[in-house]
Amino acid sequence: MTTPQTIRFSEIDLDAIATAKGRVAVIVTPDGKLDQGARRANRLTKGAVARLAESEKWAKAKPGQVITLAMPAGMAAEALDVVCLPRRPSVDEARRAGVALAKAQDGAALTVLAGSSGRVEHLALGLALRAYDFADHRTGKDAPVPSDATIMTAKPDEVETAAAPLLAVADGVFFTRDLVNEPANILTTTEFADRLSAMESLGLKVEVLEEADLEKLGMGSFLSVGQGSDSPTKLVVMRWEGGEKGDAPLALVGKGVVFDTGGISLKPAAGMEDMTMDMGGAGVVAGVMRALAKRKAAANVVGLVGLVENMPSGTATRPGDVVKSMKGDTIEVINTDAEGRLVLADVMWYAQETFKPRGMIDLATLTGACIIALGHENAAVFSNDDKLAGQFLKAAEAEGEGAWRMPLGQAYDDMLKSPIADMKNVGGRPAGSITAAQFLQRFVQEGCPWIHLDIAGVARVQSETTYAPKGATGWGVLALNRLIADTLEG
Repeated sequence: MTTPQTIRFSEIDLDAIATAKGRVAVIVTPDGKLDQGARRANRLTKGAVARLAESEKWAKAKPGQVITLAMPAGMAAEALDVVCLPRRPSVDEARRAGVALAKAQDGAALTVLAGSSGRVEHLALGLALRAYDFADHRTGKDAPVPSDATIMTAKPDEVETAAAPLLAVADGVFFTRDLVNEPANILTTTEFADRLSAMESLGLKVEVLEEADLEKLGMGSFLSVGQGSDSPTKLVVMRWEGGEKGDAPLALVGKGVVFDTGGISLKPAAGMEDMTMDMGGAGVVAGVMRALAKRKAAANVVGLVGLVENMPSGTATRPGDVVKSMKGDTIEVINTDAEGRLVLADVMWYAQETFKPRGMIDLATLTGACIIALGHENAAVFSNDDKLAGQFLKAAEAEGEGAWRMPLGQAYDDMLKSPIADMKNVGGRPAGSITAAQFLQRFVQEGCPWIHLDIAGVARVQSETTYAPKGATGWGVLALNRLIADTLEG
């Protein structure tokens, strides 16, 4: 798997500016004041840094921006990156500085003279998140060369301690990105379950329920999705018990369709290759659980992911079939490409019946309608609980992950009425993401605070985001980790 680059923290060594290989970064404030590292670099480069700081170009620079001086005279480095950063930057400014340095790094070793600048741990997080490159299937010259970074600061021990939980979350983000980027011939349901089981070494308790177990539980809705595939349907349960013994856990539920052809309701060929990302919800849940374990979170959280492949075959579910959920409700399958809700319905019900959670959040790349509504900037947030929804939206905003609350209501729910079953699995084209959420709400038990996150537009993108290159973003790991830290860990 892809792991964040090694970031070391050390005491300030001004002599290293002259001899460091690769790239060196120093800090200058927006008003042109040089810290001690920048002053040292300025002397070595015979005033080049000061001339930059006094220039019109610097006057237009924004906090977090990097301007590069290539092949600086008097230094062994191939480049000197001058970072625009206030002495006491905001979290966003510090992270963006790290992002800018990562984008400039391009495989070179990096030495950052952070000095006494504040929030260096967040600069490290930005650097770690943006340095991601999924290269498992690239060979030869196309494979990236791993690079390290050293951050010199006035208080390296304190900064390293502060950075440790943030870099643990970065590891969870990378895990999610790898899962979402992985092709379906590699990430089968069995391989996915094996990768999750391997996290027992981190202290997670992992249980894998096989098809026979799911049949005994009556998960006819979930099982119907995978009955056309040779890949076995599985439910993986991950438990992190870092909180008070006996405290009800928060339940995270993820849709894990490792490939979605649409089934008998076959998708168009154009763009179908992107359906390797239809397990994005399960990927986020897995990344959050990894982050919690690596930072030893003081919280009880259970993550459940339904792993399945949706394929057409002689045994596949047909449009018009009626399936029975674990809850006992019957569902008329109008469209086999609306399969994610059939997975989540049973897994959500199992989560509530088994763990009696204090709240439940499900994540899924559920509807194209969500992308039409919100594009690739925001995930859609649906909830039956204003307090929990507000807490999540606050956490998402704090972490820079776009999220927008959408409505629920009886009129939308009525669109799911079926003449032959308790409900149908689609409500038509209008309000498609909302009717999908209404379907899921039917499987939320009374009194259980619940959020549904439709991440179809944000799980994987065709252009880079602030913290990620093109491809899988890992959206949601940061926000859910923050929500858990703020609400369960105090």
